[in-house]
Amino acid sequence: MTLENAAQHIEEMAIMANHVTVGLDGSGESTAAAHWAAREAELRDAALELVHAEEWQEHPPHPVASAETLQRQAENLLRETSAELRRRHPLLKITTRRVGGQPAHALAAAAKSSAMLVIGSRGLGSIAGFLVGSVASATIAATERPVVLVRSSGNAVAPADGIRTRGAIVAGVDIRRPCDKLLGFAFEEASHHRCALRVVHSWTPPAALSYAPTLVPGVQQEMAQEVALALEEMLRPWRDKFPSVNVEPQAIIGQAALQLLDASADAALVIVGRRVRSSAFGAHIGPIAHAVLHHATAPVAVVAHD
Repeated sequence: MTLENAAQHIEEMAIMANHVTVGLDGSGESTAAAHWAAREAELRDAALELVHAEEWQEHPPHPVASAETLQRQAENLLRETSAELRRRHPLLKITTRRVGGQPAHALAAAAKSSAMLVIGSRGLGSIAGFLVGSVASATIAATERPVVLVRSSGNAVAPADGIRTRGAIVAGVDIRRPCDKLLGFAFEEASHHRCALRVVHSWTPPAALSYAPTLVPGVQQEMAQEVALALEEMLRPWRDKFPSVNVEPQAIIGQAALQLLDASADAALVIVGRRVRSSAFGAHIGPIAHAVLHHATAPVAVVAHD
């Protein structure tokens, strides 16, 4: 990627960075997401939009009420949540909106011109990981805007639950494919949060090296150096564009998902990519993003790219 292309991409992001959108459904998870999104909007000097999508909950706890009752509940939810956020962020501009239609596509459409879409994700415990429901998965696949999933540790969500104010931002990249959108988002986030950016690329040596390692002394080390240089070359234009960001490149041997999860254990945010592609069976998130979404303890941002 050239400096010119990097500058063009940053200008495009700036146009869409005027507000942050969060999906709100009344659950503890979406409340945690709203608090995270409010802090994010404040860091970006952007507005916050709270969006309630009809039929958001896949398994509502109570029998379905009348349309008037549902409308009143949605309006109360938006009003009470915005009031709470305004108390904590008095300078933040907050708007609310109700949208209809299939929830995933409705949320994707609502966030079409925003910097990101933030939604909640339910925790299942340290062993089981986290539940990424069908609405969240479909929402990620339905939009090309960055989608952030925020965790909740319990039913009663404390104001800071799901929000990490310390730690590096971790981004997983593949040096064999273009990652301009992912890196642009990652550097921008690190710049706003004023924290380190850890860029992780995982690779595996050819299987042939494991059969006769003594016949090729130093080959793996040379390959490791080449991978590290390629990663540095990928990061160079972004370093030039964001000189204040402390970048920590890591080229690690091993499975990508496992290495990324290990690197992000104490992260404030984990960023993964998903390829935008058409399929007869619908859109897919990808195995690495899927694994990170289900097992990372930090908020996870999924960035669509070519």
